[in-house]
Amino acid sequence: MRLRRLSTQELRPKEVAAIRALMLAAFGSSEEDGFTDDDWDHALGGVHFVLDLDGEIVAHASVVEREIHVGGRPLRTGYVEAVATAPDRQGAGLGSIVIADVTAYIRDEFELGALGTGRHRFYERLGWQTWTGHSSVRTIGGERRTPDEDGYILVLQTLSSPPLDLAATISCEWRPGDVW
Repeated sequence: MRLRRLSTQELRPKEVAAIRALMLAAFGSSEEDGFTDDDWDHALGGVHFVLDLDGEIVAHASVVEREIHVGGRPLRTGYVEAVATAPDRQGAGLGSIVIADVTAYIRDEFELGALGTGRHRFYERLGWQTWTGHSSVRTIGGERRTPDEDGYILVLQTLSSPPLDLAATISCEWRPGDVW
C-alpha cells in the first residue's frame, strides 16, 4: 500500500483517468447526484491524496484552497473534494487512511478545513465538526442563502483557527456546479 500527495500538475494522464474512473464507480455519472465535470474541476488545483494498492488507485481525496467566511471573517480554508474508495474496497479502512492524512495536511497548512457530506460520523471520528449555522454563497449580487446545504457542512479547526462559533453564518465563493 502506498499513499501519495501529488499536486494536480504532478498527476500523469493515466492517473487522472484512473481517479476519474474511481469517482464514477463510486458516485455514478448522473447530473443530479453523480460525479460531474464540475465536481472534477472543483478537485483540481490543489493536493491529491492517492492511495495505491497492488498498483491500482483504490482511494482518493483532494484538498483545494478556498476562502470561506465565518461570521463575515475570511479564512484560508483547505476544502476537501473528490473523496472516494473503490466500491469493492469499501469498509477496509482505506478511506480512513486517506482522510487521516488529509486531516493532518489541513491542520498543518490552513486556518480551517471544510467539506460537504452526508457521512458525518466518518469524519467526526477524525475531529471534524458539523456546522450548525446557516450557509450561504457569495455572488456578485451579494450573499445568497444555501439552505439545502445547512447541516451538511463539516469543518476542521486547526491551530491557526480563530475561535469559531459553529452556529454563525458560513459562506463560500460562487463557482459553477455545487457551490459547496
